[in-house]
Amino acid sequence: MNHLRLIAGIPLLVMAGVCSAQAGGQYGPSPDLPKPERGLLPDMVIAKPAPWGDKVPTVPEGYKISAIATNLKIPRQTLVLPNGDILVAEGRGGSAPDLKPKDVIAAVIKARGTSPVKGGNRLTLLRDPEGDGTYEASVFAENLNAPYGLALVGNQLYVANQDALVRFEYQPGQTKASGPPEVVTPLPSEINHHWTKALTASADGQYLYVGIGSNSNITERGMTAEADRARIWRVNASTGEYKTYATGLRNPTALTIQPDTGQLWAVVNERDEIGPDLVPDYLTTVKEGAFYGWPYSYWGKNVDDRVRPQDPAKVASAIAPDYALGSHVAALGVDFSDASMGDRFANGVFVGEHGSWNRKDPVGYKVVFVPFTDGRPSGPPVDFVAGFRDTDGTTRGRPVGVTVDPKGALIVADDLSNTIWRVTPAQPAQPAQPPKPVAAAQP
Repeated sequence: MNHLRLIAGIPLLVMAGVCSAQAGGQYGPSPDLPKPERGLLPDMVIAKPAPWGDKVPTVPEGYKISAIATNLKIPRQTLVLPNGDILVAEGRGGSAPDLKPKDVIAAVIKARGTSPVKGGNRLTLLRDPEGDGTYEASVFAENLNAPYGLALVGNQLYVANQDALVRFEYQPGQTKASGPPEVVTPLPSEINHHWTKALTASADGQYLYVGIGSNSNITERGMTAEADRARIWRVNASTGEYKTYATGLRNPTALTIQPDTGQLWAVVNERDEIGPDLVPDYLTTVKEGAFYGWPYSYWGKNVDDRVRPQDPAKVASAIAPDYALGSHVAALGVDFSDASMGDRFANGVFVGEHGSWNRKDPVGYKVVFVPFTDGRPSGPPVDFVAGFRDTDGTTRGRPVGVTVDPKGALIVADDLSNTIWRVTPAQPAQPAQPPKPVAAAQP
């Protein structure tokens, strides 16, 4: 197949796609869901990478931001250790072959909006020896396989590679792994269209939750390829024994535990190619045994008629998520805040939005704060870290993982500029809440 000929036809294909601005009411528990619209190829407006130079992302008044690590190798998720060190998972995974000519076109275009750096397949440790916000970087572990999710339970450091959940022995203050990791359990890895494996630990440390994405947008490879995909596993941290905890989540990219309740929450990337305002990516509680719709339906019982054969019984059992984040924002990080982040941002979650590629008017490319009241989302998202993308398409960064440091900072992984950002209140909040339990370490 002549790929150059295909690429030359992109403008006509894009014109045949769907073109409209972001609809109102895309946020919250009851988002607007327009009629599905399908074209030969969706609009594709991608990032135009550029260096930061002397610029930095924008943060609210009363906060400051600084780069604490640069020149990394595709940083994805971070973990704040009990002594204040920060672990960074670096890597790039996936091995899914293209199915159709449009997949070739999409892959070429999307690649232009990502970092050309080769993934590190490693964990990097950042340490602030003087406590002044200046971090030193060293390699903690190498030769991993596209590591993504991270969790610490006691003296066991868990890493979700794209093909297996593994663990290292960890001692407080340790700067380098003492040996290769032990495999806890293999993870579904054939094809790996969605390769990231999100991870968090239950509040008591007994279980690990692993997010496993689908092997397609909407079952284009057939249902056999979706065995053990689009779901969350619950893994016994000691034995590696696992069970399916929830299903129908197309791509659960980040998981976190609500501190006061022990409730599991996830951010999920929904399906593409039925319009710029379908389907909203979402933030939701994850209920044991629940089915969230994929592939047969979205946002509860809204049927996706592209799927054959249909399954009315599954659709009837589907439950709607808790909170829409907007369509195609590509949420890849989530963590609960606490009082150390200041009164305005003490009660809620931070969400890292990597940014859209399939809309005429791009969305995402920022970190938002979703306020909570009485343990539930209670208002529209608020921009917390922005300025990653200019109106002309110039893009200097793309946020992925977000982690709250209980000492009073938000740690943001940026996998386009290969930077770790640290956001702090200009005046530290007093008094801060005690650190979160080690077992509930965030991805």
